Amino acid sequence: MPQRLAIAYPNPELLHTAIASRLLIEIGDRIASQHRADIALTGGTDGNAVLTHIASNPLNEAIDWSRVHLWWGDERFVAANDDDRNAKQAREAWFGTLVKHGLLQESHIHEMPAEQRNNHDVAVAGDAENTRLLDAAAATYQEEITRELGDNPIFDVALFGVGPDGHFASLFPDYPQVTIDDSDILVTGVTNSPKKPPLRISMTVPLIKNSRKVWVLASSSRKAQAVHNALSSVNNPHVPSSFATGQEETLWLLDDEASALTL
Repeated sequence: MPQRLAIAYPNPELLHTAIASRLLIEIGDRIASQHRADIALTGGTDGNAVLTHIASNPLNEAIDWSRVHLWWGDERFVAANDDDRNAKQAREAWFGTLVKHGLLQESHIHEMPAEQRNNHDVAVAGDAENTRLLDAAAATYQEEITRELGDNPIFDVALFGVGPDGHFASLFPDYPQVTIDDSDILVTGVTNSPKKPPLRISMTVPLIKNSRKVWVLASSSRKAQAVHNALSSVNNPHVPSSFATGQEETLWLLDDEASALTL
């Protein structure tokens, strides 16, 4: 397992700016040496802030976006136009402009399946129906991943935020999805999430660990204990982000407050 490296920046603004530049440089390096780059994005406060900084970064204009594919490490299972949806937030913060100007093809934007039911049907649905729909959505996304990337799919960079409870992607403390270790299960549904909305889809640890580089982002003092707990253990189901590992590189990119108990 590659060493986990933690890097701290003085404040969230510098953190997000640095990650945006780091990611753009990484994408440029990848497409200079291979025919395409596959990037798994994250939502949340830090993830969306990074995307906003990418949009305003001059390096954004230097990338051949026709050779880049965008994916998501997890998604809220809500309607496609719901403001809670990670892909909608990312489009509005950043890549929608690339699409508008013909720089990035819609076929290169690999969103996780969205909720198709109306509000009433969602409200009256039971756990069995929700599980069935989430299993089908997870299978659909897994099929898309393997169709694009083969039976041993590898993302060049996978970005993840971390919650105050130590979760990453939609893998929550002591939930069964955290300990999935079957390499044939790449994507899973999550019901009764402790964080709203309750229905989610997530990459599994085996898929995440197959990424070349995994970067975990965290800012604010609310995350300090979670960061400390994750970096003090490995593969701890009580702290899911302790599973975050890349084949070549594992970076924890933090601000000073999030790193206060660690660095």
